[in-house]
Amino acid sequence: MPVCRICGGTLSEFVDLGAQPMGNAFVSPQDPDDDAASFRFRLAVAMCEACTMVQLVDDVQHDQMFHQGYPYRSSGSSVMRAHFEALARRFLAQDLTGTDPFIVELGSNDGIMLHTIAKAGVRHLGVEPCGDVAEVGRANGIRVRSEFFDENLAADVLAQDGPADVIFAANTFSHIDFLDSILRGIKNLLAPDGVFVFEDPYFGDIVERASFDQIYDEHIFFFTARSVRDMAARFGLELVDVELLAVHGGELRCTLAHTGARPVSPAVTQLLAEEAAQGLTEPATLSRFADAVRDLGDSLVTLLRELRAQGKRVVGYGATAKSTTLLNYCGIGPDLVSFISDSTPEKQGRLTPGTHIPIRGPEAFADPYPDYALLLAWNHQEEILRKEAAFREAGGKWIHYVPDVRVE
Repeated sequence: MPVCRICGGTLSEFVDLGAQPMGNAFVSPQDPDDDAASFRFRLAVAMCEACTMVQLVDDVQHDQMFHQGYPYRSSGSSVMRAHFEALARRFLAQDLTGTDPFIVELGSNDGIMLHTIAKAGVRHLGVEPCGDVAEVGRANGIRVRSEFFDENLAADVLAQDGPADVIFAANTFSHIDFLDSILRGIKNLLAPDGVFVFEDPYFGDIVERASFDQIYDEHIFFFTARSVRDMAARFGLELVDVELLAVHGGELRCTLAHTGARPVSPAVTQLLAEEAAQGLTEPATLSRFADAVRDLGDSLVTLLRELRAQGKRVVGYGATAKSTTLLNYCGIGPDLVSFISDSTPEKQGRLTPGTHIPIRGPEAFADPYPDYALLLAWNHQEEILRKEAAFREAGGKWIHYVPDVRVE
C-alpha cells in the first residue's frame, strides 16, 4: 500500500478519477498513438491519516511531466502578469532590502516574476528544468539554471551565491514528489531571517467548489494550513503567514521561516480554526466531495448530449491541463465539443490528451461563433469574458461547471 510521502503515515483514498493521461501530453495528429499519448495512470487522491496531507496515490515521474517541450507559459495571462509583478514589488519593498539581497525562484517558467526583480538590479536565480521556457527567461535577461531543485543543487547555489533572502515557488511546490529533499535544500539555502514563500491550489477551495479538474498529474499535493504547518515543522521550518488568493481558481500562499525566526501571523491561527470548523479533512467531508464530483460530471455530460441532440454547436475555450482531467473523466470527445480554442502556439494544431479534441488558435473561435462555449479555463473567467464580449453580443452562451453546471 502507498504511504504518505511526507510522514510515512497511512493513506485513506477518497476519490478515483480513473485512468488518465498526463495533463499536458498534447497529441500530434500525425502520431496520435505515440508513447506519451498512450500513457495512462490511475488518478486517485488520498489523505494521510497522520499528518492530513492530501496527495495523489500514484504519480508520474517528474521528468515525464516537465521536459524540454513543456507548453505552459505563465506570461500568457494578463492577470497573472499583474499578479507576479505586484508580488515582485512586494518582495523588493519588504524582503530584498539589504545591501546585496538574493532571491531564488523554483520553477521560474518564462521569468515573469523575476523580470521585475532583474530590472531592479537585484541578484536572482531562476531554477527551471523545462528547457524551452527556461530559454524564454534567459532571452529576457533572467539568470536561469535548467535543473530540478533539490538539496544538492541548493548546496551548490549556496556555495556560489550565498544564502537566499527569499526563495519563491508558484504552482511548483505541489508538483514535486521529493519534497523532503526540497525542504532540506530550502532550510540550508535560506538566510537566517529569510523566507520561503509558495503558492499552490488550496484544498479548501477545491472541496468548496467541487473543482476536481484541479486534480491532475502535476498536482501531487493539495495543501491546507494544517498540513503545511506540520510538514514545515518536520524540517526545522515554521509556517508564519498565510494568504488566500483568487488566482488559478483559489490558491493558498504560505510563508515559511526558520523556526522561531519570525512571529507567527494571526492569519495562520485564523485559517487553522476555519479549517477545523469546516471539517476540511474529515471523512464525511471528503465523501461529500466525491459525491459532488460524480454529480457534476453526470450533469455536464447530460447537458452536452442534449445540446448535440438539438443540433447546437459547442466548442471549448482553453486547452488547460486541468481540462484533461474533466474531459477524460466525463468521456467528452469531439462528438460533444467540436474543437478547443487556445492562445498558446505550442498547443495549436494538436489534440487534447486522451480525448483527441482538435485545438485551434483564437481566430477559429469567431469563424463563426459557436452556439455555446464550454469555459475550460474557468480560472481566467473574468479576463476571458471581457476579451470575448462580442461572443455574448452575437448571442453565444457560456457553459460553466464550477461550482456547478449552468448556462450563462
